[in-house]
Amino acid sequence: MKLTLLVLAAGMGSRYGGLKQLDEVGPSGETVMDYSVFDAMRAGFDRVVFVIRREIEEAFRAAIGSRYADRIEVAYAFQEMNDLPGGFTVPEGRVKPWGTGQAVYAARKLLDGPFAVINADDFYGADSYRKLAGYLRSEPDNGKINGCIASFVLANTLSENGSVSRGICSVDAAGNLAKVVEHTKIFRRDGAIVSVREDGFEVPFTGSELVSMNSWGFSAGLVGELERLFTEFLRERGSELKSEFYLPFAVDTLIREGRAEIKVLRSEDSWFGITYREDKPFVQAALKKLVASGAYPEKLFA
Repeated sequence: MKLTLLVLAAGMGSRYGGLKQLDEVGPSGETVMDYSVFDAMRAGFDRVVFVIRREIEEAFRAAIGSRYADRIEVAYAFQEMNDLPGGFTVPEGRVKPWGTGQAVYAARKLLDGPFAVINADDFYGADSYRKLAGYLRSEPDNGKINGCIASFVLANTLSENGSVSRGICSVDAAGNLAKVVEHTKIFRRDGAIVSVREDGFEVPFTGSELVSMNSWGFSAGLVGELERLFTEFLRERGSELKSEFYLPFAVDTLIREGRAEIKVLRSEDSWFGITYREDKPFVQAALKKLVASGAYPEKLFA
């Protein structure tokens, strides 16, 4: 069984101020993605598919893809604003793609078997990839779209430099995901953790909630459902210039419809990532510490 790692690397980097996907943060010039691919290879993934923007293809292939060409199968998909289901067009004035759900949809022709999904700028740790791979190799055959999520504790996923977007997870008695609600503006304020919704309403959190960091595993059946859900989303919100078709929204919809069963896997590793440029020194220090502990070699792809 071939396992595919789908890396979402088409983000605009507007809050970071540049192409953070290509930024070097490891002691030997590694990117966060390098650690993700390294961990995935150790866990038994056979192929990596990068979802990128066409305008960064040349730089991305040279700086990133070329590092893995002789180690793992590499493929590319392109997230483009006008890559929409039939009958839909981009509204005048829209400048950004349609979110993480569309990013996975962009790779639909390459996803013919079980696959994991991650963000390019998030460090998930080796335990996450072992658990994702273990689930994907033994996913149940129950007539549903099966999947899993590597979850993390909310308090350990915040940035000290601004707000972040997180999917808050609810887990049922069987250890499956009951629902996931996307919160796009979570931050610390006066020692508390709050989410400010689009309507201005504030939601308090304790910090112990389990959250989605866009580290998922899915059977190939998700791909066809994404087209249906993306079509429904565009009918309802396609005219909005900033609306986004989030992957957690798609998963939550399938759970509510009774069409999907998503097992919640709790990662034992620490998460960290780059949202703002000010996050970079922390990530560099964390990776240096992991290398010093022996968790990773001094140079990943020597």
